[in-house]
Amino acid sequence: MLGMKVLIINCGSSSIKYELFEMTTESVLAEGVVERIGTDSAIIKLRVTGRDPLVQTSEILDHQVGLSRVLSLLMSREQGVIQSAEEVKAVGHRVVHGGEYFSEAVIIDPKVRQAIRQTIDLAPLHNLPNLLGIDAAQSQLPQAVHVAVFDTAFHQTMPTYAYMYPLPRVLYEKYKIRRYGFHGTSHKYVSQRAAAFLKRPIEELKIISCHIGNGASVAAIRQGKSVDTSMGMTPLEGLMMGTRCGDIDPAIVPYVMAREELTLAEVKSMMNKHSGLLGISGLSEDMRVIEEAAEQGHAQAKLALDMYVYKIRKVIGSYVAAMNGMDVLIFTAGVGENSSLVRERVCKNLTCFGIELDDGQNQLRRKEERRISTSSSKVEVLVIPTNEELMIAREAKKLVEKISL
Repeated sequence: MLGMKVLIINCGSSSIKYELFEMTTESVLAEGVVERIGTDSAIIKLRVTGRDPLVQTSEILDHQVGLSRVLSLLMSREQGVIQSAEEVKAVGHRVVHGGEYFSEAVIIDPKVRQAIRQTIDLAPLHNLPNLLGIDAAQSQLPQAVHVAVFDTAFHQTMPTYAYMYPLPRVLYEKYKIRRYGFHGTSHKYVSQRAAAFLKRPIEELKIISCHIGNGASVAAIRQGKSVDTSMGMTPLEGLMMGTRCGDIDPAIVPYVMAREELTLAEVKSMMNKHSGLLGISGLSEDMRVIEEAAEQGHAQAKLALDMYVYKIRKVIGSYVAAMNGMDVLIFTAGVGENSSLVRERVCKNLTCFGIELDDGQNQLRRKEERRISTSSSKVEVLVIPTNEELMIAREAKKLVEKISL
């Protein structure tokens, strides 16, 4: 289909991230963000390829107004890249939680909206803003096909023994308490890119994908399908992250609540916003700050880095066992793509699996797909920049083309 423009929207409680693609070439026409929605000092940012970035400040009280301002900019004579809203053939919406309802991207209809609403309790900070974005986009771009792409969908292929918790089964039957996993769009994208980079069928590969950013997760991918992942019912489970604690003894929660007289909201805030790298180092959740401080001898920063790397390495090892092997190890997202030190230290004690790192390739600072293992390494170690927005756009394009047949 010629000239297909797809708008990608990712809504937070007070923000809208957006990206407009021309899918015939998979090129980005424009991208930006609306921040501080609900205030009289909201900020709109727009970046168009080949032009100076635009920043505006104005009153934006809700997502409807925010998206209206975005569309006005995209269509404006001075700043725009399209002449009318009719050019937008599809809108891809990032939705964090799809529960057990969705194992793939879907066209949004009343039943899909209702299912997203029913999963709000599983992701209250995300799914409700996602619905606000869907409402705004459907009202302002009624001619477009609206597609929901779920962070959890890719992990719906996990076997029952991997996603069930060893709790009374009634809790699963009544409340769907189970492991769902997140970052699915990213894990799917980088695993497909890895297979293409290596020129090997993805069905032949056992891939371990490390999406390491402020939030972080590892996925075990066999034959192109997720068989396990480190995040669980919520994004709190799994690895030590920027501000999240990851796996801990659950008995710690009531113990600390009783000793510190914390409310449920306070202990949730502690685990989600004040733990991880920030909690251990006492300095920052930013890996760049942690690495610099550790190099200068800051003991707590060094401990935070040691813990962070150790926990990633442990999960990788467990997934080698889960898949009975590993052909490819991928590093992606903010830390995974940019921290040669983290990659080096993760791989250093994985030599038992035949991993040999090419120090020169690992040290290169390039925003491109590349191999960082040696030619004699038994495992291909790759850096693959993630592109969740492009993955969402591809899913939307696929569905538009399907209904156009």
